[in-house]
Amino acid sequence: MASFTGFPAGKVGLTRIPNPFFTDLLPEIDHLGELKVTLYAFWFLEHLEGAVRYLSYEDFATDRRLLQCFGADEASAGEALREALERAVQRGTFLCVHYKEGQRESMLYFLNTPRGRAAVEALKRGEWRPEQLNHPEVALEIERPNIFRLYEQNIGPLTPMLAEALRDAERTYPMAWIEEAIRIAVENNVRRWRYIEAILRARMEREGHGADWRDPETNRRKYIEGEYGQYVRH
Repeated sequence: MASFTGFPAGKVGLTRIPNPFFTDLLPEIDHLGELKVTLYAFWFLEHLEGAVRYLSYEDFATDRRLLQCFGADEASAGEALREALERAVQRGTFLCVHYKEGQRESMLYFLNTPRGRAAVEALKRGEWRPEQLNHPEVALEIERPNIFRLYEQNIGPLTPMLAEALRDAERTYPMAWIEEAIRIAVENNVRRWRYIEAILRARMEREGHGADWRDPETNRRKYIEGEYGQYVRH
């Protein structure tokens, strides 16, 4: 079983879930796959804009990380996903419409809310049609760690003073620079903020002068023996 390292500190994205999910729906769901597709739908729809929000079957089936929840291989995962969706439809959580236009066809899933019910009725009456059958820009991805989590995972525990210094660094330097500086500190086994900060300042001063920050081997001796060697204990 893979371990969960915990929710990160700082600002993270949130997904709104209506209270009736917990009071009325959750006690009735007795199938893990059904619970997964239901929660995924709440998350997915939170990332969409517009008055009419829905998922196509392809939105579920093409999300690699979601499919990993349903099976080790594509065939078994697809079968388990279809069963989970059918259970959610039978329970009434999703409203499902078979949509076909020309050569395009798919199953569309709407949450059973007043807005979702109105959209289904309007679709059946021909008052609107989907602009596209899937939303390829929405998919589960591992979120990049924020600066506090990045520091704790690679350097050590935070203190209030360190947290403030990290906030200042986040406002001053691109996150990619901070990640790179922490990586260099770890590779050089110098796990101190003063060393990381010195690297960031050096990059700020030298970025326009051809310094190569992408090759830690060519820079290793510079960081250990150069002007920032005072931060390294041999």
